[in-house]
Amino acid sequence: MRTDSYGRRGHAAARWSALWSARWSALWSALWALAYGVLGAAWALGMPGFPWGPSDPDPDRALSILAGATPRFGWWIAAFALLTAVTALALTRGSGSRIPLVLAWPIAALLILVIPDSRVMMGVAYTPLLLVAPVFGWSLGGATLADAWPWPVLNQLVCVLGGLLLAAAALAYSRRQERASRFTPERGRRAVYVAVAVPLLYCATRWAWALGIPLGISREFLAEGQDDGMWLAGAYLATFGAFGGLLTLGLTQRWGEVFPRWLPLLRGRRVPPPLAVVPAGFVSIIITVAGLTYIRWTIAGRFALDEWGAWLPECFWPIWGGALAVATVSYRLRRKREGHPAEAGRDIGPAAQAGGRRARS
Repeated sequence: MRTDSYGRRGHAAARWSALWSARWSALWSALWALAYGVLGAAWALGMPGFPWGPSDPDPDRALSILAGATPRFGWWIAAFALLTAVTALALTRGSGSRIPLVLAWPIAALLILVIPDSRVMMGVAYTPLLLVAPVFGWSLGGATLADAWPWPVLNQLVCVLGGLLLAAAALAYSRRQERASRFTPERGRRAVYVAVAVPLLYCATRWAWALGIPLGISREFLAEGQDDGMWLAGAYLATFGAFGGLLTLGLTQRWGEVFPRWLPLLRGRRVPPPLAVVPAGFVSIIITVAGLTYIRWTIAGRFALDEWGAWLPECFWPIWGGALAVATVSYRLRRKREGHPAEAGRDIGPAAQAGGRRARS
C-alpha cells in the first residue's frame, strides 16, 4: 500500500512538473509575441528598421518569401503576433485539449522554417572563417561579420527564437508518452545514418570543383568559379558539413554520452545533453531552411537541368535536417530515460528498451 501511495505521489509530481514546464515555456512565448507585435506596429507607423523589402540586402529579391513586403506589412505582423500570444497563453492551461496544439505547431513551423532563408546557414558556416581570417591575413574580399549578419538576417534569428519558444511550449503541453513512442532509440539510430549520408552528395560536388573536376556543372561554369576562388569557399562549406556529419554519429555512440579519454580534463565525464542537443537542433533548423530555399528556387525555374550539381544536392537538405531533428530528439529522450529509469519502463515498450540497450553498446 505504501509503495502504491508513493507511486501515485510520484505520478502526480511528474504531472505538475510537466504542467509548470509547459506554463513557463508558453509564458515566454507569449512575451516574445507581444514584444514582436509591438515592433511590427512600430514599423507600420514609420519606425526605421523594417527588415524586409528595400532595406533587405537581398541582391535579387529571391531569398526571402517576404522580399516584396513594405513597412505597412507591420500591421499584419502585429496581428500574427497577437494570434501567437493567444495561442501561447492557451498552452498554459492544463485542460489537455488539443486545440491549442492545432494552432501552435503551424505557427512555430512558419517562424522556424518558412520566414528564414538560407542566409542564416551561410552566416553560421562563414562565421568561424571570418573570425580566424584576420589572424592569417586573409582578406576574403573584404567581407566582415557585419556582412554575414546584417539586421535582416539577425531578425530571422529572432523569428526562429519565437518559433522555438512556442514549439517548446507545445512539446511540454503534449503528453510525454506520445513523444517517447515516436522517437525511439532505434528510430534515432536510423535517422543518424540518413543525416550522415545525405550531405555527402553536396560534399562530393564541392570537393570535385575545388580539384578542377566539373561534377554536375559545365567546364565554363567551373572556370568562372576558379577565377574568384568560389570553389575553395565551397570546399570549406563541404568540409564543414562533413565534419558536422561525423559529430552527428555521437548521438548514437558512446562518446556522445561520455567524453572520450583523449580529452584532457573532461575524460570520463558525462556529456551534458544540452551540449549535443542545442547545436544539433539549431543545425537541423538552418539546414532545413536552406534546403527549402533551394526547392523554392527550383520550382521557380531558376536552375538549368544540365547544371544539376549547383542545386540538386541542396534540395535534399530538408531530409538531412529532418533526420537530424529526429536523431536529436531521440537522443534527448534516451538520455532522459537513463536518468529516470523508473519512467523508462512506463514510457516505452520492450522493443524500444532493447533498442536503447543496443544504442548504448
